Amino acid sequence: MSDSYDDKVASLSAEKAMAIGIYGESVASYRYRVLAEKVSNETLKSVFLEMADEENGHHQILQEILDKEYPGSDFVLTPEDKDLIIVGPRMLDISDAASIDRALKMIHDSERLTGRFYGALHKFTEVESLKPMLAEMSQECFDHAAKLLDLDTAAE
Repeated sequence: MSDSYDDKVASLSAEKAMAIGIYGESVASYRYRVLAEKVSNETLKSVFLEMADEENGHHQILQEILDKEYPGSDFVLTPEDKDLIIVGPRMLDISDAASIDRALKMIHDSERLTGRFYGALHKFTEVESLKPMLAEMSQECFDHAAKLLDLDTAAE
């Protein structure tokens, strides 16, 4: 990804950036819940549910900020907006071990992209009160990506 990615994020209004973040967090929560439903390994199931709950918490925080700071804002996100934060299709098709591995790779890549998104927002936002939260969310995305690489899905 070139610097044009950061330029695209920097050009977003604060409320649109929040809407994109909300979308990304809802997709991430959904994806982790699907994985939790599909795996039989209880350790993996627990990890995925924990990550789903964390993403849902992020979604709620961003929604509260959007509602408070930008009441009445309403967006239809374009595919280009969604591509700033999500890799691959929103819906997961998980039917076997290979599809779980593909889903994990896609989710890993989305976590890294979302971490970059929040990092760019942190750098460019003029709303100082959001900076600590954006930095924390960026780091959590990179932590999730690393955790996904460490999972032993072969036990599935």
